[in-house]
Amino acid sequence: MIVVVLWEGFETIILPRRVTRRFRLTRLFYRRTWLPWAKMVTSLVAPHRRENWLSVFGPLSLIFLLGLWAGMLITGFALLHWAIGSAVLTGGGQTGFITDLYMSGTTFFTLGMGDAIPRSTAGRCLVVIESGLGFAFLALVIGYLPALNQTFSRREVNISLLDARAGTPPTAAEMLVRHGHERGMEALRSLLHEWERWSAEVLEGHLSYPVLAYFRSQHDNQSWLAALTAILDTCALIMAGVEGACRRQAELTFAMARHALVDLSLVFRTKPRETKKDRLPPEKLEELRTVLAAAEIRLREEGIDERLTELRRQYEPYLHAMAAYFRLTVPPWIAEEHRPDNWQASSWERRAIGRKTTEKADSDHF
Repeated sequence: MIVVVLWEGFETIILPRRVTRRFRLTRLFYRRTWLPWAKMVTSLVAPHRRENWLSVFGPLSLIFLLGLWAGMLITGFALLHWAIGSAVLTGGGQTGFITDLYMSGTTFFTLGMGDAIPRSTAGRCLVVIESGLGFAFLALVIGYLPALNQTFSRREVNISLLDARAGTPPTAAEMLVRHGHERGMEALRSLLHEWERWSAEVLEGHLSYPVLAYFRSQHDNQSWLAALTAILDTCALIMAGVEGACRRQAELTFAMARHALVDLSLVFRTKPRETKKDRLPPEKLEELRTVLAAAEIRLREEGIDERLTELRRQYEPYLHAMAAYFRLTVPPWIAEEHRPDNWQASSWERRAIGRKTTEKADSDHF
């Protein structure tokens, strides 16, 4: 038990790479807690409150995971004390597993109560080892949480910046339209270069700290998976046939973003899945042509359908699998009309709009 927890802590906190072995206590913990939690929230919580409840899981699960590790270490050392004959001396003379468990807990958390002490050499050695492990465990947790928060903050900065550049939720059509101005393609090239680096940082951060994938964004209509989808869609569209666009940078960003998506699907064991509903049917593609043409962005007439379908097959099955597992929404190719960005409306303004809409509906009714 002690060795399993120490190895799990090493792989989760210290080892900065993907772990490929099939059985992992941490993975089992998240599988057995996230899926029931998500199912419970989906079944019992109102749709407009589900995102708040789902966002609680990431931080809460981290606390429970650290508590599980500490409990297993304390129990493991208590079992060792019990195995050598409960060689513990107390003021009342009590011995047994409960006393061993109590002494193990006070030793692990370095309380130093002094009312239960080992009376054999083996017991003293166990106390010294456990107190050292307890101190090291506390130090690792203190160093782990700030690194986790910093990685999360770096991920969310670019997601927030994407709001004004690609809409909320972000879409490929909106991203291209908002870069249809003079020198817009140069700005888009710079943006895709930033997102190439962002994809690499997300890959490295989520491989080092897989729990970050359960940490959701600040706004209900934003997520790291939605942002990654918008970037992949935009790159695929440029590569398929946007005239005069930054094709080479799109290829580089597409490669890095797909790499991140595929590797993360291996970490969480989300098998690629096809969906019955096509995200971009022929009529939507024609609508996309019209939207882009209005912004003076033209698509090639020949071969774009086949090329775009080929590129979409390389990442969409992974997107759908990840979205289903994390209960996230995959954004469409074309944004819905009359939906303001997050920066354009606050909660007070949305309430005012809602009241005006209700008052207008009531006046029309009467």
